[in-house]
Amino acid sequence: MFEQELEMEKKTSSIVPLLLIVVLIVGIVGVALYFVAESRKVLSTAEATPVVLALLEGQKPAVLHFQTGKINTSVSDKLREPNYRLLENEGYLKIGKESASKTPVSLTPQGQAFLAEIAGVKQSKDKDGNDDYAVPLGQRKLLEIGKITMLAPNRAVVEYSWKWEPTKAGDLFDAAGPAVKKFSTWDRSTLIDKYGATFYHAGPTKVSVALVKNYYGWKVSTD
Repeated sequence: MFEQELEMEKKTSSIVPLLLIVVLIVGIVGVALYFVAESRKVLSTAEATPVVLALLEGQKPAVLHFQTGKINTSVSDKLREPNYRLLENEGYLKIGKESASKTPVSLTPQGQAFLAEIAGVKQSKDKDGNDDYAVPLGQRKLLEIGKITMLAPNRAVVEYSWKWEPTKAGDLFDAAGPAVKKFSTWDRSTLIDKYGATFYHAGPTKVSVALVKNYYGWKVSTD
């Protein structure tokens, strides 16, 4: 009986190291297979799309700002800026004569109807009681996710194309449109640089962006 127990203990003691070796081998092979599988994974269009959409939505929107009311002479120089003159030329604003150090500016009925057709117009009061308007000109619309190049399992370059989706105000402030082309080269440059005018009806713009993958998923690389 005692000899049988010794024999069993010997067999057990020889099996345990063998099992440990087998477990270790299986673990190594499993880890290797995992990394091989991960290295073969690619960023899909479905994964890239929401990241690119968030990127476009996060970019500064195209917005036109102007005021109506009694504008102080100290700041009335801006009434001679081309954004005000464009709106006045189109019959949307009426700019009166200066009186008591103030210049009256008002929306015409045509201007009121113009703003009523544009979604997202914001109106607020400043400290002088004048009306501040923020008028959306357009938003960037994703057209297509193009080529996706994997640089590493957690890094990729995504090519995509987008195009402006202008509002009625964006149509008016289109840099190639008739209202903007009436101005001098200098004033057209000012409208583009300061007042949101751009080529809203131009063809698609193609861009590439680097993405990285972390614990939470894919995001735009900041490196």
